[in-house]
Amino acid sequence: MPELPEVESLAEFLRGHAVGRKIGAVEVFGFQALKTVDPPVTALTGRTVTAVARHGKFIDLDCDGLHLVTHLARAGWLRWQDDLSRAKAVRPGKGPLALRVRLAPYEPGEPEPGFELTEAGTQKRLAVYVVRDPGEVPGIAALGPDPLSDGFTAEVLGGILNGSRAQIKGLLRDQKVIAGIGNAYSDEVLHAARTSPFKVAGSLTEEQVTALHEAIVTTLRTALDRARGLAAKDLKAEKKSGLRVHGRTGEPCAECGDTIREVSFADSSLQYCPTCQTGGKPLADRRMSRLLK
Repeated sequence: MPELPEVESLAEFLRGHAVGRKIGAVEVFGFQALKTVDPPVTALTGRTVTAVARHGKFIDLDCDGLHLVTHLARAGWLRWQDDLSRAKAVRPGKGPLALRVRLAPYEPGEPEPGFELTEAGTQKRLAVYVVRDPGEVPGIAALGPDPLSDGFTAEVLGGILNGSRAQIKGLLRDQKVIAGIGNAYSDEVLHAARTSPFKVAGSLTEEQVTALHEAIVTTLRTALDRARGLAAKDLKAEKKSGLRVHGRTGEPCAECGDTIREVSFADSSLQYCPTCQTGGKPLADRRMSRLLK
């Protein structure tokens, strides 16, 4: 799943490649992805992309006051094309292609750049909105603070955690609490903070909150620095190569050499290092509903 660093890098890429160009056409192939009907997608045609913003995991193209907003969900991706002039239409509902945005060439006969939104698998959770204000998108309106904003301090994080009975892993992934962190980077953050994913959020001491805040900011900024400037097609591989625990079950921990372990859920899993995070003791499978102490 694309998370804050990858989504911000995609937004930066679009700022450099789409801003200043007019929308030539927007073609919808996955109708289940389009979540709004007013304004229609056709209202974007002829408008100029004036800015690109990120809200949590949402990408927002400001097109002369109308906003084309997308959330890539778990299996979605944005694929930039230098020339879409010969791109053929596909049968709606067939294949991974959900949306195609053609950008008008500067001069007749020049390449027609643009991008396509694709989604692998069968769940089809990728979402596209055309709105007059990004706050009209329910997911954006409900977002918690952005962890890379200046206002996200250790004190703010402490206020969020104070009194919470949620396990810290789930809390970090809750977009209504903190925007932009998903399954992979929550594993990375907790490893950097040397914190068990099952620890009750409200039980963290002031020192632990400070360490968690530092881990959140440092982990995300480091990942963003690695991703910055890369082409969209290279971001997935870069993300995977930079992960220290997530997706590395059975491998040695880069910090201590212990074996990375996994806890499985119905549709996902988490990875952690027992030595670094749980005092050397393995976590029970989450389906057993408790931590081995």
